[in-house]
Amino acid sequence: MTNERDEQFRRYVRERRAELVRTARLLTAGDHHLAEDLVQATLTKLYVKWPRYRRASNPGGYVYRIMVNTLTDERRRPSAQRERPAAVLPDVVQAEPGVDRESVDELIAALRGLPPRMRAVVVFRYFHDLDVAATAAALGCSQGTVKSQTARALELLRASLVPVGTRP
Repeated sequence: MTNERDEQFRRYVRERRAELVRTARLLTAGDHHLAEDLVQATLTKLYVKWPRYRRASNPGGYVYRIMVNTLTDERRRPSAQRERPAAVLPDVVQAEPGVDRESVDELIAALRGLPPRMRAVVVFRYFHDLDVAATAAALGCSQGTVKSQTARALELLRASLVPVGTRP
């Protein structure tokens, strides 16, 4: 027997899961498997806290904060510190139609070079187009922290990305 809460949650997952996976891929710097695990863990936590989510003044930020906190917790686990990334992945996530695969790979590599918190600021500010206040609320930090992290992240990204016109 399905209750209203379960139906609301199912509807949410159907409507938002793809967006959550895209966000998780960016937060994990292109690690498709970790992104899928992150979304699953985020949705599990969201289900448990569904009533609080429904009352939240910024529901989107609430979910993003769960996602970032879950990723941070995952990175702190002792087993995560023993895992080593492989040089070659067994399967490659395809770029969306009309997107230059080389540019996507360069962006993912550049994002991978950012610390996780800085990467989260960039994803929320530019991928989700959140303003400074909404990003600060999602990450549980001050607006000044968002501004400084954004500035540092953009500086690092600019230094690591090759401008399109200068590619060999």
